[in-house]
Amino acid sequence: MSATQAAVTQLLPLAADTFDKNKVTPGILGFIVFAALAIGVWGLMKSMSRHMGRVNFQEAPDPALATPATEAPTTP
Repeated sequence: MSATQAAVTQLLPLAADTFDKNKVTPGILGFIVFAALAIGVWGLMKSMSRHMGRVNFQEAPDPALATPATEAPTTP
């Protein structure tokens, strides 16, 4: 076993005892991840709203149901 491994092995129990096992918080990293996700969702919603505003919802007429306007009515 090297000196580094021995030092880490001796320091781990000391570091584990300094934390309160009954109080666990996400800390600053959890806040940063949550804030990044919130900003990403906000940006996606803004982009979706902008794209939905550009959509044309008018349907094209069905060519099978349309009557040709160029034909003259036939008279007997």
